[in-house]
Amino acid sequence: MSEETLSFQTEVAQLLRLMVNSVYSDKEVFLRELISNASDACDKARYLAITEPDILGDDPDFKVRIKVDKEARTLSLSDNGVGMNRDGLISDLGTIARSGTSAFMENLSGDSAQDMQMIGQFGVGFYSVFMVSDKVEVTS
Repeated sequence: MSEETLSFQTEVAQLLRLMVNSVYSDKEVFLRELISNASDACDKARYLAITEPDILGDDPDFKVRIKVDKEARTLSLSDNGVGMNRDGLISDLGTIARSGTSAFMENLSGDSAQDMQMIGQFGVGFYSVFMVSDKVEVTS
C-alpha cells in the first residue's frame, strides 16, 4: 500500500461560527468583549507611558467610545490605547486563540506583571462579534 498525505479543507467562516457559538451563549457578549479589548489597549498604553511619556501625545486621558448609527445599522467602537500594526493585526487578531495581551503580559517581569490586570488573554473575545455581524472592519 502506498503512503498518501491528505490535507483537510475548512470553511473558515463556518468554523468560526461554530467556535464562537460554542464559547458564548448570549449574542450580546460581543459588546463586552470589544470593550474589554479596548480597555486592555488603554491599559497597555498607560503602562508603556511610564517609560515612554511621548506615546500619550496631546491627550493623556484614555477613552473608549461607542457610536451607534441606526440608519446605517453600524456600531463603531474606538479607543486611544495602543494600536496594532499590520503584523499584529495578522498574527494576533487574525489568528484564533492567539492573544496580543497574553504576549504583552509574558514580556512583563516582576511586580509589573502582578500589577497589570488585563482581561483579554485567550484570543477569542474579538470573534464573538461574528455572532451578530456578517462584516467586521478593523482600523488601527
